[in-house]
Amino acid sequence: MAFIAQVTREVNMIARRYVLGLIALGAALASTAWMSARGARQDAPNIRVSVEMVQLNVAVTDSHGKYITGLRPEDFAVMEDGIPQKLAMFAEGDNPPRRLSEVAASDAATAGSDANAAAVPAVPATGGGDANTADDDSPLVGASVFILFDTSNYMYHGFVYAQDAIADFVQSLQGPDRVALYSYSRDLFRASDLTPNRMQVLRSVRETVAGDNAALYDAILLTLRDAANITGRRVIVVFSNGPDNASLAPPEDVEELAQSEGVAIYMISTHQAETDPLSTKVFDRISSSTGGEVYFARNWTEEKKAFSAIRNDLSHLYSLYYYPQVNPNRGWRALTVKLKGSGGGKYRIRARSGYRPLPVHPTLQESTGN
Repeated sequence: MAFIAQVTREVNMIARRYVLGLIALGAALASTAWMSARGARQDAPNIRVSVEMVQLNVAVTDSHGKYITGLRPEDFAVMEDGIPQKLAMFAEGDNPPRRLSEVAASDAATAGSDANAAAVPAVPATGGGDANTADDDSPLVGASVFILFDTSNYMYHGFVYAQDAIADFVQSLQGPDRVALYSYSRDLFRASDLTPNRMQVLRSVRETVAGDNAALYDAILLTLRDAANITGRRVIVVFSNGPDNASLAPPEDVEELAQSEGVAIYMISTHQAETDPLSTKVFDRISSSTGGEVYFARNWTEEKKAFSAIRNDLSHLYSLYYYPQVNPNRGWRALTVKLKGSGGGKYRIRARSGYRPLPVHPTLQESTGN
């Protein structure tokens, strides 16, 4: 019995040593793994990837070209490569953008203030005083407008009339928006950088002089690069008196960069460009694909009307903002904007047709942990 008891004690001691050894081994392995992971965390940088918000400027008109106002965020359906997008912010016309929660809260407060108020349907804008329409003379608010003036040798005729039309357009922008005047012939000249000072821009208009051949696409490309550094709604208004005959940049590059940056391009051109079928086609494609418009003016009266139409268009745009849903496509992404409901098909919707996500460089931060 004494022998059995002694063997039992030795077995128990061996078992305890074995268990303690396993515990120690496990602790050592865990410690080693933790130290390795900690070292890896110290060696590897933290990577932060920013997600860019996409802005769409959308014009909605009826079959007669009248603007449709009073639409709400829930009236729009935005698709990117066929993937439904969820709006984050919304604005109509000259109003500043608001988060959807703020829009909903405002709508609820308005509905609560008058329980008997009926829902007001969207109606064409007529320029009257109705709260659901916009006045044709309402100012553009909060935009950055780049005016690109053709001062090439195409402009020897009618130069003063073109200056008058641009000056009237500048004066019509009475809001807190900023205006820049660039002129171009073979080279781009930044006559007046973005400023709310209208007199400064007007002086720059009067100081422009006609010059060399027209490098239109080069000038638009350089203007787009400037606009890329500005946030908010950005538009380029081009006044061209003829086709491009000196650019190095192809119009396809201009079109794609404008779409990717979300900059709408409006073009006013005289009949000299319209007589060139290739220029007519390119001007129309660049404008329509970026959400802008193209106008061909045969005289100075039509030039002024074209500038007035652009100002009116800018004051009736809807601004839709969203963060893109997960999409593995890093190339060209097609954009589609529709109105929900059975009646949406009778309206014309104008917006940029797509964009290519611009390269996002991760932010690398070295860990300084102990």
